[in-house]
Amino acid sequence: MKVLLSGTAGGSGWPEPGCRCVSCAGLPSGHRRPFEAIVDGVARFPFDDPPSGYRACAGGLGLAGPDGSRLLCLPAGRPVPVDGPTGGPTRYDMVLIDLLDRPERLGELRRAGLADDRTLVVAVGLDHRVRSEAELARRLRLWDALVVPDGTELETGPAVHPAGSAPWRTLLLGGSRSGKSGEAELRLAAEPYVTYVATGPSGAGDGEWAARVRAHRERRPGHWATVETADLVPAVLEATTPLLIDGLGTWLTAVFDEHGAWEGDRAPVRERCDELVAAWRRAPARLVAVSDEVGMGVVPATSSGRAFRDALGRLNERLAAESEYVALVVAGRLLEL
Repeated sequence: MKVLLSGTAGGSGWPEPGCRCVSCAGLPSGHRRPFEAIVDGVARFPFDDPPSGYRACAGGLGLAGPDGSRLLCLPAGRPVPVDGPTGGPTRYDMVLIDLLDRPERLGELRRAGLADDRTLVVAVGLDHRVRSEAELARRLRLWDALVVPDGTELETGPAVHPAGSAPWRTLLLGGSRSGKSGEAELRLAAEPYVTYVATGPSGAGDGEWAARVRAHRERRPGHWATVETADLVPAVLEATTPLLIDGLGTWLTAVFDEHGAWEGDRAPVRERCDELVAAWRRAPARLVAVSDEVGMGVVPATSSGRAFRDALGRLNERLAAESEYVALVVAGRLLEL
């Protein structure tokens, strides 16, 4: 099947008429027109009443063509179809999806076997939810998806993806409320299987901390597995899916607590850090870790505070040296290091 994308934007286009946000203000009028997909010149989305030789599926979101190829269009707000184009888990050859609306839906498609590394994934429904075309392209590279100009004609068939494009070990540093956790989650949003390792306390007895934990849980994709532990070395070495560790600062706090190192012997802390760095080096699965950048603030007033700052700073430096990708997140913006 040949799919003509005469428009790739959201319902109001991008830029949106009359909008003065930074995203819209940086683009010429009519840069991207509202989404429209036409298949073989005869079938138009939604595919509720396809012509002879074509068969609608997924409640009109999908279309199977005479050549046996299968297309799925997934606009914003629509859940991932339960079944594939043949009523079972058969994959789609092409997926046109609004990835600015819950990109984890792509992970759900991949988890269900409805999309795989042969599926051509193209982002549509584009608008000012992303600040620029450059930021859009960056996100799509993380998710193995494409963006194309209006007027592009695509043909269903096996997609070609760059092998090994995702970094194996990623370390994201940042200050408080910098957006580092959101960036970490964004990087793995389209993965079918992810294990989220929460190293902080559950918040029992501390209402404010419990609210923070709850907000993190609600933001994460529902199909991700969650492990709450401060025993990071086994978690890293035994991982079978991509691992998101959030974060190293709370892990180190737990290590200080466990060994009574705030005022006592700190040698056990150094040993635990050595073990983590060694595990990080041998990681069998992809890792994304979040850590606090501690070298830009006021020098702590206490010996224990200075010891913690120094220990975390050294750990960050060592893990960065063993990582393919390191970045500092400031005010939600990424600064590659």
